Amino acid sequence: MSSDTLKKRKAKVIRSDGGTPENKRGRAEGEQSEEVEERRRQGCVHFVTLKKLNRLAHMRLKKGRDQTHEAKQRVDVLHLQLQNLLYEVMHLQKEIGKCLEFKSQHEEIELVSVDEFLKEAPAEISRPHLTKEDPHQLTLARLDWELEQRKRLAEQYKSSLCSKEKILKGIELKKEYLGSLQPGLQAIMQASLPVQEYLSMPFEHVQKQAEVARHLPPPLYVLFVQANAYGQAFDKNLTVSISGDVDEAKALSRPPEDSQDDESDSDAEEEQQNTKRRRATVGVQLDDKRKEMLKRHPLSLCIDLKCKDGSVLHLFFYYLMNLNILTVKAKVSTSADLSGAISAGELLNSESLLNCLYASDHGQETPNPGNRYQFDKVGITTFADYVSELGHPYNWVQSLGGLQFFGDAPQTEGAQSSLSASHMEATMKLLRGRLQSRLALHKQFSSLEHSIVPVSSECQHLFPAKVVSRLARWTMMSYQEFMELSFVQHVVKAGLMKETDLFFMATVERGTARLQAAVVLNPRYPEITPLFSLSLLWKGERSGRTDDNLRAMESEVNVFKSELQGPRPGLQLLTNQIQRLCMCLDVYLETESQVSDGSEGPREFPREKMCLRTARGPNRLKPFKYNHPQGFFSHR
Repeated sequence: MSSDTLKKRKAKVIRSDGGTPENKRGRAEGEQSEEVEERRRQGCVHFVTLKKLNRLAHMRLKKGRDQTHEAKQRVDVLHLQLQNLLYEVMHLQKEIGKCLEFKSQHEEIELVSVDEFLKEAPAEISRPHLTKEDPHQLTLARLDWELEQRKRLAEQYKSSLCSKEKILKGIELKKEYLGSLQPGLQAIMQASLPVQEYLSMPFEHVQKQAEVARHLPPPLYVLFVQANAYGQAFDKNLTVSISGDVDEAKALSRPPEDSQDDESDSDAEEEQQNTKRRRATVGVQLDDKRKEMLKRHPLSLCIDLKCKDGSVLHLFFYYLMNLNILTVKAKVSTSADLSGAISAGELLNSESLLNCLYASDHGQETPNPGNRYQFDKVGITTFADYVSELGHPYNWVQSLGGLQFFGDAPQTEGAQSSLSASHMEATMKLLRGRLQSRLALHKQFSSLEHSIVPVSSECQHLFPAKVVSRLARWTMMSYQEFMELSFVQHVVKAGLMKETDLFFMATVERGTARLQAAVVLNPRYPEITPLFSLSLLWKGERSGRTDDNLRAMESEVNVFKSELQGPRPGLQLLTNQIQRLCMCLDVYLETESQVSDGSEGPREFPREKMCLRTARGPNRLKPFKYNHPQGFFSHR
C-alpha cells in the first residue's frame, strides 16, 4: 500500500478525532518512519536470503558440472577403448581375409582325387598315419605323387616320340611306293575309257568332279554331296555338275602369303612419286565396296532335273562369300516349241518360276540377318535390286546348302549335312512338280487363248454333255490392272492376293450376256486353288457383292476344289473351273425369270438344263450343282 493512501486514511482518522492539524501531522510522520524502518529491515533480510539462495545455486551448478565432466571423461575412456578394440578386430579380419585369399601355385595344378591318391600312391608317399588327420601333410603328399606321375609321363612321351618318328619314316616309304604307281594307274584308266562309256560308268568324270569339289565352299560342297547321294538313291534323272574357274578357287582356298617389308617400302615410294594419279571419288569407292561385298565364289553348281516328256529344269547355285548365303537361278529347256501362248509368258520366266515354292518364300531379301548391317555400310537399301544379277536367295536354297540362320546371327558357322539331307527329297519333288504344273498351264493357256476349254476324259463326268456358254477371251493382266477392277476389291481387302501372283481375265459369253472373271493364280498351283471374282454384264452390271447367285457361282468354282481337281496331281483344276463357270452361267441365264410376260425363261435363252427347282429360299438361289449320271441340276 502506498504512502499517499496511508496519509489520506490517517487524515480522516485525525479528522474524526477532532485533534489539531500539527499534532496530527507529527503523529503521522512518526508512524510512517516506523513503517519504513520496518520495511527496510524486511528488505535487508530478503536481500540476504536472496544472496544465500544465489550462492547455493552457483554451488549446485558447479557441483553438477563437475559430476557431468567426470561422467563424460568415463564415457570418453570407454569409447576410446571401444575404438581400439574395433580397430584390432578390423585388422584381424583383414589379416584373415588375406590368408583366405592367398593362392598358392599348387592350386593351379589339377591333382588326382583324394580317394584315388590313397588307393594308387605307395605308402612311403601317401603316409596315411599323417595325411588322414593333417590336410597340410595330405596336400604335400599329393604334390609329391603328382611329381612322380609327371616324371613317368615324360618318359612315356619321349618313347612315344621315338615310335612316331619310326612310323613317319614308314609312311614316307609307302608314299614313295604309291607315287610310283600313279603313272601305271593313269595308263590303265585311259585304256578303260571305252569300257566306261559302253557301260555308262564314267569313273574318270566322277573322279574329276570329286577333285574339283574339294575347292567348293562348304555350302556348295554340302549341296553337291547330298544332291549326288539323292540322285544315286532315288532319282536317276537328276545330274549334278560343277562349273567355274578352278584355278581362282584354288587361289582363294590357299592361305595368303606374308608380305615382305621391302616390297611394301617400294610400293610406298612408288605411290609417293606417282603424283599424277587421282584419288577415287566416294561414289566409285562405294561401288567397289558393293562389288566386293556381292562377289560370288568362282565355282558354281548346276543341278538338272529331267522329266519324262523331255523337259529339263536347270538350277544354277551360287555362293556369295561375304554375305554367307546361297542364290539360285532357274532355266527351262523343252523339246517342244512353247512360244505360242501370249498369256503364258510369265509361267516359265526364270525370275518368277520358283517363287513361293514354300509358302511366303519370295526370294527377294537375304535370309541372313547379319547382312543388313553390311548393307548399311555400303549404302545398299535392298537386296532385291541385285536379284536379277545374282539370283534369288530362297530359304529352301539355304537349307539345301546346310545354312541355317536364327536370331541376329547364323546359328552355326559351318554348313550342316543333316539339314540339307532332311530338305533334299521334299524340295526336289516340289521343283519337279512346279515344272510339270507350269508346263501343263502353258498348254492349257494355249488352248484358252483360242477359246477352247480343254477337259480331260477323266473329268467329263463333272459337266453335262452340252454347255452353250463359251470362253470368248483369255488374257493376262498386270497387278495394277487387277487392282483397278471394282468387283475384286473384296478380294484385295481380305488379303487373298499378293503381288507375286499371276492375274488373268476370262470372258464367258452367251448371247447378249457377258461374264467377266478375274482370276488370281497363285505360284503354288494346283496346291492353292485359283481364285475367281465375277461380274455379269446383262441387263445392267452385277457382281458377287450385289447378286447372291453370282456369289453362289463364285463358291462353285472357288470352294469345291475336291470335285474339280480330277486325277492327281490335279493339273486340270483351272480348266475344270472355267468349264464349271460356263455351265453355271447356262443355269443362271436359263432359270432367270422373264419380267415382261412371266414365262419360264427368257426367250433369248431357251431351257436346256433339267432342274428340280429353279429357285430356293428367300435369296432365290439357283441350282448350280450337277448330278452325274442322272444329268439334272440341284441345290447344295
